[in-house]
Formats: sequence, structure tokens, C-alpha cells
Amino acid sequence: MSSDQHLQEIRESVKAICDSYGEDYWRKLDQAQGYPTEFVKEITDSGFLGCLIPEAYGGAGLGLIEACTILEEISRSGGHPGAAHAQMYVMGSVLKHGSEEQKQKYLPAIANGELRLQSFGVTEPSTGTDTTSLKTTATRAQDHYKINGQKVWISRVQHSDLMVLLARTKSIEDRSSKTDGLSCFIVDLRGAEERGLTIRPIDAMINHHACELFFDDFEVPAANLLGEEHKGFRVVMDGMNAERILIGAECIGDARYFTDKATDYANSRIVFDRPIGQNQGISFPIATAYAQTEAAALMVEKAARLFDGGEACGPEANMAKMLAADASWKAGDTCLQTHGGFGISREYHIERKLRETRLYQIAPISTNLILSYLSEHVLGMPRSF
Repeated sequence: MSSDQHLQEIRESVKAICDSYGEDYWRKLDQAQGYPTEFVKEITDSGFLGCLIPEAYGGAGLGLIEACTILEEISRSGGHPGAAHAQMYVMGSVLKHGSEEQKQKYLPAIANGELRLQSFGVTEPSTGTDTTSLKTTATRAQDHYKINGQKVWISRVQHSDLMVLLARTKSIEDRSSKTDGLSCFIVDLRGAEERGLTIRPIDAMINHHACELFFDDFEVPAANLLGEEHKGFRVVMDGMNAERILIGAECIGDARYFTDKATDYANSRIVFDRPIGQNQGISFPIATAYAQTEAAALMVEKAARLFDGGEACGPEANMAKMLAADASWKAGDTCLQTHGGFGISREYHIERKLRETRLYQIAPISTNLILSYLSEHVLGMPRSF
């Protein structure tokens, strides 16, 4: 179990890197829809992006609780961890289900920065969060699979060397259960556009480098099957639980960023000859956001420790993401309100961070789907869909 001192040392090291870039760095990237290449390189060279990779493969061999601390601190410092967070949560799938040959081939190069594993290809335009109904197919042909279909909202494809892809290897009619017939693959994206992959960037309200993908007889070696054929849903779920916990940590970082900023402004802004924070109409919403954030942070920590202990953590992972996303959105709205008109000025950075944290009301899983999951699988109520 990680000690508080150990986690604090990680926080301070990550903060030092973030401080060397500053919020203007992220604002300019946001305006230009640019990718933080320099930041990602430094955070990789420092060993933070490889924290979940075992030492035997060149990583730091740390747990999800440390990964949460890293991403939270990037968010709290005003940065945008979405540029690099996939490398952490996709590790959950690769480490638990990858063959020894796959681990030897990819993990050392990912750990030292030679390769980037920054993309998770699951979502499709016609199925959305109904993952078990996805339509992209992978058809076995001798020593490879041919991929055909479409994905959407797949981030960082143009800034990644590898992607974990979920596709259908058994028709819906032939499957024995809703989760049967899906398979997972490690896809090499280098030169992929010459091999049958079309990439179309999506113009979005946040700088997440999201794209729409079209596969046309795109070949993936059979050796790149991740886990067992037809049992890929379990593979991606190990990545998805990690993703929800890590996104929860990012939201805690956002919430603390907003609360820090609102508090500082409330103490320094003088109106009617006194700081605005003296007014309960200003101070109480900030205090409420703070309390909600601290409560959500406890759930994120609980979920991360369960994950690190190899215990079932589906309910906790989902609650962590939902509660943290709600806390960050509440804190962001409060911060903007505290700043008044200045809050919508890009100079103050609040509007950028507010756009970024708003995403987590709907991604990587929507609040309504989390509530449906808790209602059915935790509370035992009838399935609603």
C-alpha cells in the first residue's frame, strides 16, 4: 500500500514538470488544436507514463493509486492529462491479457518512449455505449485478421503508434451471450493509412484529438490478438475500470484546480471595500464544492486500491467516475461564477478547463449508464434496457 509521503513526492515531482510549462502553454495548444509533444516526452522520460509497466519490462512497477496521483496533479496544475492518459488505462488490458511475447515486444519500448500506446478503439457511431452491439468485424484469414468497419471519438490516433481495438469475430446471431464474440487486438498504427485505415479528425469543443476511423480490409497479424478470441469484452473491461478510476482522479484534480482558483480570487478581489469572499453568497458555494470534492476523492482512492489489490471494483470504479465528474463540474461552475465576467476570458484559463471537465459527464461513460448499472447490478432492480 502506498504511503502518503510516497504519493506526496510523486505530486511534487509532477508539479515541478507542470510548472515549467504553465497554463499559457495549454491555452495556446487549445487554440491551435495542437498536441503537447514536449510535455508528453518529458513526462515519459521522467517515468511517469510508464508507471504501471512492471520493472521487468522497463517501467516503474507502480500501482493505479500512483497513476491517479500523477493525472490528478497534471489537472490541478492547469494541464490537460487527456493528451496522455490512455497509455495508463490501456495498460490494464495489456498487462492482464497480453502474452509474454506481446509484453516483451511492446512494453519496454512503451516504457522508454520509443512507442506510444495512446488510443483505445471501442466506440462506434451507431452503438455508442452499447459496446456489445458493435459492428466492426475482424475476419480470420490464415495468419491475420481483416478489419472492416467504423469507429468514432477515438482520441490521439494521429499521435500514437499503437491502439487497442475491439472488433466482432462472431456474428450477433451466433453469439451465446451479449458479450460473446468480441475480440481485442493490438493494432500498429505506423503506416496504417497506407494499409486500409482512413482517419478523419473531429472538430470538437475540447482539444482531445478525437477522430473518426474507417477500416477497409485492414490487416492485423493473428499474433496481435490480445487475450482469447471471442472473449475480448473482458479484456477491454479491465481497461475500462482503470479508465474510469483514472478519469475520476483527473476530475478531482480539475475540482481542486477550480476550488484553488476560486478561493484565491475570492480572497483578493475587492468590491465595496472588502474581499468578495467575505460574502457568504461567494464563500458557501466554494465550501460546498470543496466538501463534495473531498468526498469524491475518497471513492476514487477506494476504487484505485481495490483495483491494485486485484479485487472486483466495477461499482466503485463507476461511482468514482460519476461522483468526481459531478464534483469537478460543480467546482468549475462555482469558479466561473466567482470570477464573474472575468471567468469567460481565455486569459483566466477557466473556460478551457470548464470545457475539458464537462466532457466527463458523458465520457468515457455517461452518468445515466452508470446509474443503470448501479440500479441493476448493485441494488438488484430490474434491467431498464
